[in-house]
Amino acid sequence: MTDKTTDLAGPGIGDYAELEKILPQNYNSLLSPKETQLATYAAKDYIEENLCKELNLIRVTVPLIVDVESGVNDMLDRDGSRTPIGFHISNDHNKNPIDAQVVQAATKWKRMALKQFDMNAGQGLLTDMRAVRKDYFLDHDHSAYVDQWDWELAINAEQRNLKLLREVVEKIWKVLKGAEVHVQQLFPQLKTDKYPDLPDELTFIHAEEILDKYLDLPRKQRETAIVQEYPAVFIIGIGSVLKDGYPHEMRAADYDDWVTETTSEQGLPMHGLNGDILVWNPVTKRRHELTSMGVRVNAETLRKQLELTSQLDMLKFPYHQAIINNEIPLSIGGGIGQSRTFMLLLKKAQEKKVIEKDSALQQDQ
Repeated sequence: MTDKTTDLAGPGIGDYAELEKILPQNYNSLLSPKETQLATYAAKDYIEENLCKELNLIRVTVPLIVDVESGVNDMLDRDGSRTPIGFHISNDHNKNPIDAQVVQAATKWKRMALKQFDMNAGQGLLTDMRAVRKDYFLDHDHSAYVDQWDWELAINAEQRNLKLLREVVEKIWKVLKGAEVHVQQLFPQLKTDKYPDLPDELTFIHAEEILDKYLDLPRKQRETAIVQEYPAVFIIGIGSVLKDGYPHEMRAADYDDWVTETTSEQGLPMHGLNGDILVWNPVTKRRHELTSMGVRVNAETLRKQLELTSQLDMLKFPYHQAIINNEIPLSIGGGIGQSRTFMLLLKKAQEKKVIEKDSALQQDQ
């Protein structure tokens, strides 16, 4: 198996021996345990309030478990490396049983919820989502326990383009940058020459363009290299096969649109209406992903992506049928990692002793 192949499934595969080489040394938190809690909730409140303001969202409650037969659980990728926790609910002495799963993300549920809450184009929802991802490789910014802001915004057919994607990404970055300023005003010790602040603007670059720069490197090493050159980037087009025969990263075929043909700013043919915000983390000295997002599939691109991934059997699920039959809104959406955002804004690092002890991410308190 090549380095590029093993690198496609994201955090599903890892190497602790390699990880230990790059854990921060002589790390000390800039905040006390009490200050950490206060700063965390200050950032959380700021981000939620301003995401709603910038994207015209309302806050809604999201389920922790879903019915397997609904097809709304997020499979995260398409290689089967990360599967949800499932359990059986006998329910009335097994007369009306339910096979349930703990959610891995609320990606599909949110789009169904747009219809439930009668959202028109330009209106959307924000959730304070909790999930379990049991197959993650647990390191300084990945945990089996997931907390993120899952958001979804209804759009119309004419908005399914890179222009809208960029506009939404820039609004999200404005909120994240604003949260950094906000917590530093409350806790001035976070403003330090030791760790530079986030840049005011993101660099937008397509996965194909990053591959051109680092043709022989696997995906994670390409991302590490690009965020050392540009400390905050939005990588466009994650999921479609690139010119080296591999996708930048495998993405599920039934939520983000990674197959639509687009054109780069230089006029080059590209694919994909989705992407990730990644930054350089000056504390951990590693690439640090904050959010994945994208324009969602429509009936045409859903069928095409399922065909490309040999998953047309998924069309039997209610969620997929709702897309095929145009019964739920077109949308753009994503998930912003909460703990990893707080980790970045509060200049936090995962201590080596914690990883050795339980191999799980805990913000040092």
